[in-house]
Amino acid sequence: METTNYGFVGIGRMGAHMAHRLLKAGFSVTVFDTSTDAVEDLVGKGAQPASSAAEVASATETVMLSLPTPDIVEAVSLNAKGVIEGSKVKQVFDCSTTGPAVARVVAAALAKKNIVYLDCPVSGGIAGARNGTLAVMVSGERKIYDQHEPALKELGKLFFVGDKPGQGQIMKLANNLLAAAALVLSSEAVVMGVKAGLDPAQMLDVINSGSGRNSATQDKFPRAVLTRGFDFGFATGLSYKDVRLCLAEADNLGVPMPAGAVVMQMLAITKARFGADSDFTSIARVVEEWAGVEIKG
Repeated sequence: METTNYGFVGIGRMGAHMAHRLLKAGFSVTVFDTSTDAVEDLVGKGAQPASSAAEVASATETVMLSLPTPDIVEAVSLNAKGVIEGSKVKQVFDCSTTGPAVARVVAAALAKKNIVYLDCPVSGGIAGARNGTLAVMVSGERKIYDQHEPALKELGKLFFVGDKPGQGQIMKLANNLLAAAALVLSSEAVVMGVKAGLDPAQMLDVINSGSGRNSATQDKFPRAVLTRGFDFGFATGLSYKDVRLCLAEADNLGVPMPAGAVVMQMLAITKARFGADSDFTSIARVVEEWAGVEIKG
């Protein structure tokens, strides 16, 4: 029987859109967030409110999480008034980017309460969450995944990547490392061209018609760098966190990542210069300052 009731904890910039998509598809959704405004907004769209993660987990058998950092995921899952204290919950889909280590810790703790944990990180940004075009990377118990496929399909394109806790997280970290690396190298290449007198918009056209095209030149630069908005929608601090988690897991697995270490360093510099809340396209601003030029559309 298809499950129609879901809980959603963490309805920020990504989670709010994901929860709303479930509502529009006809699912019943109970929501909790530390932001009362976020809760009230979704209640106005048909959601049921809850006063804690535990209350969400007492209202439904299936809880989804969309939270910003690993420590928050662990606390919301396992601390007092957390998901683990819910009386009804049977499975948790974690759409956050926690890294595999925390995923395994949370999975093991929830298992002691007979609650199944599945990684469910997503990629595609705010637009993907709003439009239901996210890449959804799931790992965990296949039977549970199959049961909830109708709801997950409302979020985007599904990929079942493995049956062990943490495997979805590794897939997400690999993706986010590449996204950040593309932004770093594209910034260096375009700034070099601008200083030599090339037109940056034309540079992007050439690159995107050739072998150098990537997610930064195709999407991030036109939308957030040429416009000088630096507002693509992903925080520098979160990108730094993801790359740091990726390098930590690579080290744990014995995989050297010297280029990844440079990407992390560039994000650290950007975070120090413009703040953790700055958009990660601000990497381009760092390179601009060093070179003494600006990329202008």
